Amino acid sequence: MRFIDEFRDGTLARTVASAIGRDVQPGREYRLMEFCGGHTHAISRYGLLDLLPPGVRMIHGPGCPVCVLPIGRVDQAIRLALEYRVILCTYGDALRVPASGGLSLLKAKAQGADIRMVYSTMDAVRIARDHPDREVVFFGIGFETTTPPTAVAVRSAQAQGLSNFRVLCNHVLTPAAMHAILAAPGGVRLDGFVGPAHVSTIIGSAPYEPFPRDYGKPVVIAGFEPLDVLRAIHMLVRQINEGRAAVENEFTRAVTPEGNVKAQELVADVFALRPDFEWRGLGTVPQSALRLGPAYADFDAELRFDVPYAAVADHKACECAAVLRGERRPQDCRIFGVVCTPENPVGSCMVSSEGACAAHFTYGRFREMA
Repeated sequence: MRFIDEFRDGTLARTVASAIGRDVQPGREYRLMEFCGGHTHAISRYGLLDLLPPGVRMIHGPGCPVCVLPIGRVDQAIRLALEYRVILCTYGDALRVPASGGLSLLKAKAQGADIRMVYSTMDAVRIARDHPDREVVFFGIGFETTTPPTAVAVRSAQAQGLSNFRVLCNHVLTPAAMHAILAAPGGVRLDGFVGPAHVSTIIGSAPYEPFPRDYGKPVVIAGFEPLDVLRAIHMLVRQINEGRAAVENEFTRAVTPEGNVKAQELVADVFALRPDFEWRGLGTVPQSALRLGPAYADFDAELRFDVPYAAVADHKACECAAVLRGERRPQDCRIFGVVCTPENPVGSCMVSSEGACAAHFTYGRFREMA
């Protein structure tokens, strides 16, 4: 299949890995963060760490939308479903995120809450249309990739005159999180970023320009296939060796400098910046998330219902926050794979397949033993 088989060719992968090995300078460490959870998954699934020379250290970033969602935001959704008896709609990977009191959306559903998994935001709009006597809330999460579909749903609900449709908006912004990582006092040391793929198809490559300019950190946008990732790592190694810091685009078959302008205009029309937003692992980050704009305030669940956000501390034994900051590896957590497993997740990093702990549990946990 075009653009799939070519980017999974084992012989080509070993050739690129050999080129990386030749270019890595002896005694030098290259600390590279793959921001996106999709890249973390690809690195673990395809065993790319086994192909890389010892001097290249891959560091997991906070680019999993389920993982960065703090407990208090899940608590809001559960309160809407249990106390206000709304029909709560959301994507499947949000259902098992641990919340307060041992609950999750899935466990709240078992207690009688009307919580429904949807594959599309328009599924939630259809449910609101089919149940005019019920309040329907879409629990919107994710980065710039999933924000335009939420905007489409809000516009559609407005066009149809659906007064019973709301959005609990938790959409977050990639560049703001990257700034937070680099600006954190005493934070993890990085030499460069493997930039996200799907997010970049929306926002383009231009928003990453401040990172080379202001922090001296190169960014290479990469696709999700194994050869995409290896090639991006090679491009980063070359930049570092040359003392350069620039934004480069490995994923040219899908990403342009300007991105998807139509999607950007849609998002700008429907949403507005929040002054600040709490992330799991990063704390409160200014202007890092979205809410519904004034023209669409009638669809804002936080304005319609009395469910104020309250910060909740993570489980004391869970290292998920440190993993999201790149300060710890999944296997450094003492409950990883013992108490915390995909069947019994203690932290959000073990829930989604894009989470670093879930990816490492599924594909990489025996690597250190070998």
